[in-house]
Amino acid sequence: MNMIVLENIKKVYGKHTVIENCQLQLKSREHCALVGSSGSGKSTLLYLIGGLEKADAGRVIVNQQDYSQLNDDQLAQTRNENIGFIFQFHFLLATLTCWKNILLPIKIGNRSTKDYESKIRDYAKHLSVEHCLDSYPYQLSGGEQQRINLIRAVIMRPKILLCDEPTGNLDSTNSKKVIDLLKNLADESGATLLVVTHDEKIAASFPRKLMIEDGRLIG
Repeated sequence: MNMIVLENIKKVYGKHTVIENCQLQLKSREHCALVGSSGSGKSTLLYLIGGLEKADAGRVIVNQQDYSQLNDDQLAQTRNENIGFIFQFHFLLATLTCWKNILLPIKIGNRSTKDYESKIRDYAKHLSVEHCLDSYPYQLSGGEQQRINLIRAVIMRPKILLCDEPTGNLDSTNSKKVIDLLKNLADESGATLLVVTHDEKIAASFPRKLMIEDGRLIG
C-alpha cells in the first residue's frame, strides 16, 4: 500500500516556484533518503507531506487521506495521529521536563498518558536517556536532547517519520548512530521513513534515494 502519494505538486512563494510538477509514491514501511543542494526544495517537500505547508496545485495524499479535502482541524488531527517529525533542532519546550515534552503529543491527541508510560521508559532505557526524563532540556547535552526528541516522535507509533537534516550538527560517528536509531525505531513502529540529508554517505545507506533539483524530483 502506498503511504505517501504526491500528484503534480506545485508550491510557490511570492514569484519563486519552489516545487514544480512533483510526483512521488512511498510505500508503507519504506525507508527513503532525499538529497539536494541548499534551496532545492527538500525541506519544503517534507513540510508539504507533513501538512505543515499547503500545495498551490496538485494533491498530497497521506495514509489514503487527500489533504486538499481536510480542514485545518482535520489536518492537525491527521498530523498528530499519523506523523512523527524530527528536525535538526529539537524544539523541546524549555519550561517542561523531558518527560512532559514526550507526553505532549499524547495529550494533544486526547489519549491516556498512562497507556504510554511503560513504553517511554523502555525507549529511554534503550537509548540511554532514562536518567534524563525528569530533567529539563537545557540540562541535557545535544545528543541527549536529540534522543528525547526521537522518543517523542515515535511514542504514538506514527505511520510516517519525517526527518529534516536530523544529523546536521553531528560528526560522522554520531550521525551514523542517529540514522541507525531512526531506522530501528521506524522498523519497530512499522513507520515509513523519509530523511532529508545533505550527507551522501547517509543517503547511500538507504534502500531508496531521491534527489531534488530546482524543485523537481529525480529518482
